[in-house]
Amino acid sequence: MNVWLASQSPRRAVMLRELFPDVKCEGFSDVDETPGPGSVDAQVLSICQKKSTAVDDEHGFELVIVCDTLLADPDDMDSVLGKPNDTVEAAMMLHRLSGRRHQVWTATGILLHGQWRFFVEHAIVEIDALTDEQLVELVLSESWKGKAGGYDLAGPMGEYARLVDGHESTVLGIAGEAMELLKTFSL
Repeated sequence: MNVWLASQSPRRAVMLRELFPDVKCEGFSDVDETPGPGSVDAQVLSICQKKSTAVDDEHGFELVIVCDTLLADPDDMDSVLGKPNDTVEAAMMLHRLSGRRHQVWTATGILLHGQWRFFVEHAIVEIDALTDEQLVELVLSESWKGKAGGYDLAGPMGEYARLVDGHESTVLGIAGEAMELLKTFSL
């Protein structure tokens, strides 16, 4: 199947290459991913839909996938933690998540036969109380780059965090239900 993952996420690419070895992985650089007003689920869906509108009608693929992931701030469930811009923001986000549970929201859009279908899900992750040394190690690893909330569950943070509820794929960037649907196309 001729598949395009319209994302620059290496983690999403790894997950989809297990299903579609020849998947094209190329995101958009000109889509505004700034979270807007509304609940976290509405914000992540809105960003995902913006990405879907950036897909040219003449894309030439049988299947197109767009995604976005945001974290709900554990101090304010209506506020989001997006991607940190630098090491200071990464350290602040990781410090805020340390020793706490939080929701990870992912929206995934799948274009098949000219129709978009969107999935919005959340999972709950708990992070151990991190020592100053562990925080520094995580920030210096640069595993926070391009990651909502400043961490990658399948990266160095995996040593300190665990999935409490939901699909791991949701935390890694593809809504669990969407991932299950995609598996049926790869058979």
